Amino acid sequence: MDTIETIYKRRSIRNYLDKPVEKDKIITLLKAATAAPTAANCQPWEFIVIDEGEKLSELKDKFIFARYNVPVAIVVCGNMKLAFKGPGQEMWVQDCSAAIENILIASTSMGLGSVWIGVYPIESNIRPVKKILNIPEHVTPLGIVYVGYPAEEKEARTRLNEKRIYWQEYESSRKHKTKDKPVIGHY
Repeated sequence: MDTIETIYKRRSIRNYLDKPVEKDKIITLLKAATAAPTAANCQPWEFIVIDEGEKLSELKDKFIFARYNVPVAIVVCGNMKLAFKGPGQEMWVQDCSAAIENILIASTSMGLGSVWIGVYPIESNIRPVKKILNIPEHVTPLGIVYVGYPAEEKEARTRLNEKRIYWQEYESSRKHKTKDKPVIGHY
């Protein structure tokens, strides 16, 4: 599968086979994550891999919108001691988001399914993750990526909308329909 095809094929998978993901595949996903771009090469990311049933259950119990039968969760965190200093410190969010996207695309290319569960900036999501995983104060969980062998297949797609593309400058007169969606933390 070429890169563009893999990007189009990447979809949020919520149903998984009862099959563990091999450790070498998890390591490949982590290598892909750390190949992401990072502001000033700070590499503020840290990863917590959870593949033990009891710990996964404990984590899933805190997220009513994310109780899928997944065999692996990768929690992507930003370590503020490693993050860009000064006014650009919040760049850790972009750095860790790029790492998450690499995990999602790499999963698809390897025949695995994945879904991004948003944690940051919602404090009611951050607190339980930090408590369950014993995360120190200077480290913030950005998101959780569930990974496993998919029990569903979704059609490849892109959501290109020509009305959201501007050439040379923004056209303020252009009208857009907005969709009111509930905030649930999925991407």
